[in-house]
Amino acid sequence: MSTFLEVKNLHVSFPTEDGAVLASNDVSYSVALGETLAIVGESGSGKSVANLAVMGLHNPQRTKISGSAILHLPEGPIDVLSAPNETVRRLRGKAMSMIFQDPMSALHPFYTIGDQIAEAWALYNEGSKADGIKRAVEMLDLVGIPDASKRVHEYPHQFSGGMRQRVMIAMALVNNPSLLIADEPTTALDVTVQSQILRLLADLQKEFNMAVILITHDLGVVAEVADRVSVMYSGRVVESAPIDEIFYNTTHPYTRGLLNSIPRVDNNGIGTRLKAIPGQPPSLISVPKGCAFEARCEFASHVSGGLCHAVNPDLVEKAPSHFGRCHLTGQQVIEIANQNNGVK
Repeated sequence: MSTFLEVKNLHVSFPTEDGAVLASNDVSYSVALGETLAIVGESGSGKSVANLAVMGLHNPQRTKISGSAILHLPEGPIDVLSAPNETVRRLRGKAMSMIFQDPMSALHPFYTIGDQIAEAWALYNEGSKADGIKRAVEMLDLVGIPDASKRVHEYPHQFSGGMRQRVMIAMALVNNPSLLIADEPTTALDVTVQSQILRLLADLQKEFNMAVILITHDLGVVAEVADRVSVMYSGRVVESAPIDEIFYNTTHPYTRGLLNSIPRVDNNGIGTRLKAIPGQPPSLISVPKGCAFEARCEFASHVSGGLCHAVNPDLVEKAPSHFGRCHLTGQQVIEIANQNNGVK
C-alpha cells in the first residue's frame, strides 16, 4: 500500500493567559490508501486537535502549529501545514474530508439534507441544482438510507442519530476523497447502530480505496475495522502498532489500562471486575518533565532510579512495526502484569 498522508513531528499549541496548552506534542503517524488507522485515547489526549490541523481547520491567529503533514497526491506531495490557505481549501472536501463528532451540530437545521449534500458536491463539480440533488440521492442510497429520493427533501431533525451520521458520511464522500477522517463517528449511538456505522465505513473504504483515520476513545470500537492503532496520551503518541499487536502484545501500561477497561465476553471475563485507570491526565499547560503517565502507572515502581519522573521516554521500536514510549521493554511489561495478576 502506498502512503497517502504522512504526519511528522506535529506540534499544536494554544496560547492562553496561564500559558501555552500543548495539545499535540511531537505527533507522527502515516496512513496508506486502503488502510484504516485508529487513533485512540481519552478525551483531551490530542486526537482531534492533530487531525483538525491536517484539515486546516484551526484558527491561525489563536493556534501555533509546526511540523509537517504531507499528502502524497497524484500531481505531487503537498505539505498542508505550510501550504497557502487557498490551496488547503481546495483540497478540503475533495482530496481529504472529515466526519465530525456531532452530526446534529454539523448539519444546518434550516436546509434540507439534499441541499446540504448538493452544496458540497457543487464546490468541485459543474452542474445544475437538479444534478446536485440527483447526486445527493445516489449518496444517500449508497450509505443505506431507505427511500432516498423522498428523504433527500427532509431536514436533519427528521432523521435519527444513526441516520444523521449516515448523512454526514454521504456528505464527506460526495466528492470521492482519498482521505477520510472520522472523528468519533459512533459517539452517542447505541451498540447496534455503532456496528452498522463501522461496517458501512469499512465497506465504503473498500469501494473507494480510501485512507481512513478513525478517531475514538474506545479500543473496543476499532477491533473489527482498524489495520493499525496509534494510542495517544497527554498530547503524545505512546504506542503504535498493528491491531493484533495492540490487543495481544501491548507494550505500554496506558494501552494495557485501556484494554482492561473493556468488558469481555470470553471465559477470561467471567466473574472479573473492570479495572479503571486511577487518577486524571496531567494538565497540558504544565506537562510533566518525565513520563506523563507516571502518576497513574502501576508499573512505574519497577523502573529504578526515578527515571520515569525525570526523563520522558522516546518512542522506540519495541518489536517489528511496534513502537512504544516506555522505559520498560515490552517483555518486562508483560511479565510484571502476569505477576500482578498471579499468572505464572
